[in-house]
Amino acid sequence: MRMARRMRSSRSPDALSSNKLIVLGHLARNGPSTAGEVAAAEGQRPQSLTRVFAELEESGLIVRTRDERDRRQAVLTITRAGGEVLRRDLDERDAWLAEALGELGETELEVLRLAARLMDRLTE
Repeated sequence: MRMARRMRSSRSPDALSSNKLIVLGHLARNGPSTAGEVAAAEGQRPQSLTRVFAELEESGLIVRTRDERDRRQAVLTITRAGGEVLRRDLDERDAWLAEALGELGETELEVLRLAARLMDRLTE
């Protein structure tokens, strides 16, 4: 939790909210999805993300189209601008992390590699 807070604090003041980045990241990784699919995959309720979807659409970062299979639903798709915003945010975090890791010694880096493998195993 402290690491996540530290990374968030290093982001630019105009960075998107965590929920907006979660939605953009999901759409970038998984392709077009319904609101329900995004919410379920991210452990949230669709109603909790309604405002996020609307703001992302208003900003031109996602588009909504009618689902061809079920005309009652909308499909969300990340736009080129949305992909660029997501990439900039990831680049900022990567730069911060690379700088922080650059201050560690080889033994400390090896401990982190081992811990990462263990955490991956725990999440499987």
